[in-house]
Amino acid sequence: MNDNRNTVDATREFGLNLDVRLLFPVLFLIGIGIVMVYSASSALALKRYGTDYYFLKKQAFFSLLGIFILIICRYTPLKLFRSLTYPLLFFAFIALIAIEFSALGFSAGGSARWLRFKGFNFQPAEFARFAIVLYLAYSMHKKQDKIQDFYIGFLPHVLVLMVFACLMVLQPDFGSAIILVGLTWMMLFAGGVRILHLFTSFLILLPIICFTMMHAAYRIKRLLSFLDPWQHSAEAGYQIVHSLMAFGTGGIWGTGIGKGYQKLFYLPEPHTDFIFSVIGEELGLLGVLVILGLYTLILFRGIRIAYNAADPFGSFMAIGLTTSIGLQVCVNMGVTLGLLPTKGLTLPFLSYGGTSLLVNMASIGILMNIGGTQSK
Repeated sequence: MNDNRNTVDATREFGLNLDVRLLFPVLFLIGIGIVMVYSASSALALKRYGTDYYFLKKQAFFSLLGIFILIICRYTPLKLFRSLTYPLLFFAFIALIAIEFSALGFSAGGSARWLRFKGFNFQPAEFARFAIVLYLAYSMHKKQDKIQDFYIGFLPHVLVLMVFACLMVLQPDFGSAIILVGLTWMMLFAGGVRILHLFTSFLILLPIICFTMMHAAYRIKRLLSFLDPWQHSAEAGYQIVHSLMAFGTGGIWGTGIGKGYQKLFYLPEPHTDFIFSVIGEELGLLGVLVILGLYTLILFRGIRIAYNAADPFGSFMAIGLTTSIGLQVCVNMGVTLGLLPTKGLTLPFLSYGGTSLLVNMASIGILMNIGGTQSK
């Protein structure tokens, strides 16, 4: 009876036994996202599809589906996720291969990152990130007693990572590969892998990363435009220049919802990768701070759940899912603010994109699941 009271008090559950401290900021972000996706995409949708509601309706649909998936993941026994570790990892592997070697893969913006089946688009890299988190949590839990052994605790995990990262680079999606590497390193560090192994392998990997970056001309242009976007404002620096102009125009209070200027065919795809720029212009510094506050609530709650998890598998899973969301937020915001080189990555719960939204909602559901079985 005491344990039950502690669990209820720790998660502040209500209604369907959903964690309010996670649910509130997520639903708030989704609500803001629906409004801002419409604001950012209405002109573009009208031009492309003849209706300004095209992206709004799809985002609303995926939001409702995401809530449904969140509830399912909240009540799915964690042992079922463990049993699905390798099937999901294999599915993610096959999906990444299918992009390159099947008719289902299609390109957009020069990169083949999507699978299309009967009108439905699916981005395997988003799901692969989730599959890697599940695999690492399961594997590190099983190998906990020998996690500091190079051939048991480090090498197998890195080999799996390298396979997935190489498939992403082939798309090419260098940014997602780097995020996957960072996510894996953080989870291995949290799992107790020796720092010497992580640091040494990083030194070995660094020249490979640099060579890959310099091997493609468009990546060099992105790096140069990052260093001085205004010098390359007509080419590689075009996106970041207009993103910074959007933030500058917004000021403290913003121009008002729907009154932004940069989304009017200046910022490419403003409802996806650069929706934070539209928020900065239309909601101003105040809106940006609200968004940052909501993400902070999610990340702190995720860390708390990881700390109080009943077993190592739940703890590792919570660390991985929280880190994954946090990295996406940091990279997307860093790009739109000119703090990182341009990389196409959605902003969790806000950007238009079905795969990203559904995977992140599933992640929140699993975090609630882990939080519902806290040991203290």
